[in-house]
Amino acid sequence: ISGGEDEIQQLQKALLDYLDENTETDASLLFSRKFYIAQWFRDTTMETEKAIKSQKDEDSSEGTHHAKDVETTGQIMHRAESRKTFLRSIIKTSPSQFSTLKMNSDTVDYEDACLIVRYLASMRPFAQSFDIYLTQ
Repeated sequence: ISGGEDEIQQLQKALLDYLDENTETDASLLFSRKFYIAQWFRDTTMETEKAIKSQKDEDSSEGTHHAKDVETTGQIMHRAESRKTFLRSIIKTSPSQFSTLKMNSDTVDYEDACLIVRYLASMRPFAQSFDIYLTQ
C-alpha cells in the first residue's frame, strides 16, 4: 500500500470489503459497515471545518491574507471532497456490487481486519491524545 491519503482509503476499502464478505454470517457487520462509513464521513467534515477555522484564526491574528493560505484552503477542500466522493461511491454501491469492485485480489481475514481497525482507530484524535488524558 502506498503512503498518504490513498493508504487510508485503501485500508478503509479493505475493511469494508471484509465486512461486506462476512455480513451473511453475522448481521451486525452490516451495521458496523454503515457505522464506519458514516463516522469517516463525519470525521472528514469535522477535520475540514477545524482546518479552515484555524486558518481563519491565523489570518485574523496576522491581519493580512496570503496566497499560500488561500491555496492551502483549496487543498483542504479538494482533499475533503475526494474523501467524501470515495465514501459516497461506497454508499451508493449495494453490498453485492461492492464485493465485485474490489481493488485487491487478496481478501482480508479476521486478523488483518483487526489490525486495520486498530491502525485506523490510532489515527483518531482521542487515540493520539490518550497519553495526555492519562497524565491528567
